[in-house]
Amino acid sequence: MTSRRFRARGALVLLALLLASSAAMRLGSGIGAAMARAPETSVSDAPLTCPEPPLALAEALREREAEVRAQEHAMEDRRAALDEAEVLVRERLAELAAAEASLSETIARADGAAENDVARLTSVYESMKPKEAAALFEAMAPEFAAGFMGRMQPEAAAAVMSGMSPEAAYSVSVLLAGRNALAPTE
Repeated sequence: MTSRRFRARGALVLLALLLASSAAMRLGSGIGAAMARAPETSVSDAPLTCPEPPLALAEALREREAEVRAQEHAMEDRRAALDEAEVLVRERLAELAAAEASLSETIARADGAAENDVARLTSVYESMKPKEAAALFEAMAPEFAAGFMGRMQPEAAAAVMSGMSPEAAYSVSVLLAGRNALAPTE
């Protein structure tokens, strides 16, 4: 079995040698002709000259350079305008934030004052005689009366409602009972 391998290897080596020698002969046959055509002066001896560019090409390049410069100036102008606009926007945002803070403070004061007024009026209604307060509450719109009744002490509200007509007391009761009906439970 080993002699068979040696014979197969020998045949392969012989075939490779034949192919390599065939390639060498083909390369060698063209070298003589190529050397015969080689120039006698070397490349480094020849002076390097750059031909003058055609006039039209030079003019086109000048025009293109002028266009590029004009575009660069336009972009610089735009950038400057954008920088100015950015500064202006930042100033306006700062003014807006200051105005918003001032408005929030004013609204908070107004809400506090209104709350104080409603609390004071509620205590006035609570200190009135129930019959007088009942007559006053009957003259009010039911929604308005219910708002005050909801803030009053339960004993004072009960005394006032007992002095109201049944229809008016019912309207106020319905509004009091339903005012938180739509509030979320979770």
